[in-house]
Amino acid sequence: MRATIIVLLRRNRVAALSVLDVLAWCGALYLAVALRLDTVVLAWTPTMSGADARVPILGVLAVGAVASIAHLAFAWVLKLHQGRNAIGGFEEMVALGAVVVGAGVVAAMVNGFAVLMVPRTAVISGTVIAFVFCAWPRALWRTTVAQARPAPAGGSMVPIIVAGAGEAGRELVRSMQRDAHQHWDPVAYVDDDVRKKHFRHRGVAVRGTTRDLERIVATTRARALVIAMPSADSTSITRIYDLARAADLEVKVLPGVHELLDGRVSHTDVRDISPLDLLGRHQVETDVSGIADFLTARRVLVTGAGGSIGSELCRQIVQFDPERLVMLDRDESALHSLTLSLYGRADLESPDVVLADIRDAERLREVFDHHRPDIVFHAAALKHVNMLEQYPAEALKTNVLGTRNVLDAAEAAGVGRFVNISTDKAAAPENALGYSKRLAEGLTAERGSTAQGTYLSVRFGNVLGTRGSVLTTFAAQIAAGGPVTVTDPEVTRFFMTVDEAVQLVLQAAVIGSDGEALVLDMGTPVRIIDVAEQMIEMSGEDIAIEITGLKPGEKLHEVLFGLEETGERPIHPLISHVSVPQAVGALDGVSTSGTADATMTAMRRACTSLVQRDVEARP
Repeated sequence: MRATIIVLLRRNRVAALSVLDVLAWCGALYLAVALRLDTVVLAWTPTMSGADARVPILGVLAVGAVASIAHLAFAWVLKLHQGRNAIGGFEEMVALGAVVVGAGVVAAMVNGFAVLMVPRTAVISGTVIAFVFCAWPRALWRTTVAQARPAPAGGSMVPIIVAGAGEAGRELVRSMQRDAHQHWDPVAYVDDDVRKKHFRHRGVAVRGTTRDLERIVATTRARALVIAMPSADSTSITRIYDLARAADLEVKVLPGVHELLDGRVSHTDVRDISPLDLLGRHQVETDVSGIADFLTARRVLVTGAGGSIGSELCRQIVQFDPERLVMLDRDESALHSLTLSLYGRADLESPDVVLADIRDAERLREVFDHHRPDIVFHAAALKHVNMLEQYPAEALKTNVLGTRNVLDAAEAAGVGRFVNISTDKAAAPENALGYSKRLAEGLTAERGSTAQGTYLSVRFGNVLGTRGSVLTTFAAQIAAGGPVTVTDPEVTRFFMTVDEAVQLVLQAAVIGSDGEALVLDMGTPVRIIDVAEQMIEMSGEDIAIEITGLKPGEKLHEVLFGLEETGERPIHPLISHVSVPQAVGALDGVSTSGTADATMTAMRRACTSLVQRDVEARP
């Protein structure tokens, strides 16, 4: 029966709303007059004063008719009843207010100037009451019918708790309740903001804070929790995740702000929580306007464009409308994937897609002379610690001599700003990768003292999600059934997602000066064994962890600053500035033709001499 009535009302929307508004006006005017005369007794003739005052029914009906006709006329003009606005929504309330006020003015003029049928003040108060009588049924409809949860297509609904009663959480609940194909039933909010403890939205109330999850689960029988805080950092997400797991809840999460393509939240955005959420979300604030001024309408060249860092650099740079983005790499397959992700097609014939090896100095000069870039991001490098320990000459050829080739070509082409992408392994280096990148920083600093442009380095730690990263390795080991290998139970590393790192790289490129290494704040070091345990728990598999011991060149704990370095943050709260000793003559005696041990010894000696010269030069 109820469903039949709802269907009839929806099919006859105009008639139903018109009748509702007419009855609202008549009822409002009667109540207003009764209040004014302090009586509910009806009379056919006007007796509006004295001890025998009566409510003039003919007067109420006459003024009600005038108000109703005016109301329907104004409503037709604004299409109030024809569905221009959702019933009970804010937009409809604004339109309804305009219609009611207009009708009240007409009724007051007819009552006051034509013939006095009811007390003048009763029309004014009646207008206010009429708005309430018109709006209340609409709001009731919106609450009980329009926002009613559709029946699921099949199966039972999963009761969930939404962590975060902010805008994202509200949009998520709205999306879940409107979708007929999902089986999620939001039963509670949790929020640590005490100002929201009484908050309620679409029938879902804040039941407590995240520390009350076990109690809330006991009363609501919720089986899952969605972290609906796109701007939350990894520390907050980890804390909520641990509390939810303690309450035996499955945990899901909304993507970060940068991952939400249009900034809107939907139930389709919800995904399983991942190690990236627990490790890699940092509060990264950048001066977007400053970066835009830096990149817009400039010719930008990225070396190693097909790599993890280089490709993300290209994706973020292209958003700032550079005059030209030249993508250089020696890996044709990587360039194919990059152009496909950027432009939706693999346009390898484009002159902005350059196949070249930074070890080839002559080829680099041709590329730079042709494109004449204003800005260069040098991301091409070999980076795997264990591989380079075995083949240190390759690290020397690419990371050191290759960098020198790029610097030579950049200086010859008059590049205005050169940004060398370095690594935390260059701080207090102990392996081939660290030695080679430390020398590359020194070469960049040296060039900054002689070339016309600005030459600087940017140093950061491990980047999550890149090829060969610890997460990729652990995921592959878990998929294979284990074991998951960890070098040492106490080993720690800094982590940041590739997109967060690149955001800060672009900011550092804007604020850096000649000869500096800008060090990105990577947050708190994370124990690798904790990462392994979290990933195993998320997989739901019973997989063993095997301790293999540190390999040659590996550190127990990474650092972002050398012992001789003191980082200062004069401009950006997440970017430190350190002075880099120039590599003048540092490569004398360093050869790629000797044995691996000889090459390693030569690079170590060169790095040591850099630091010693820098310390001796200080006042």
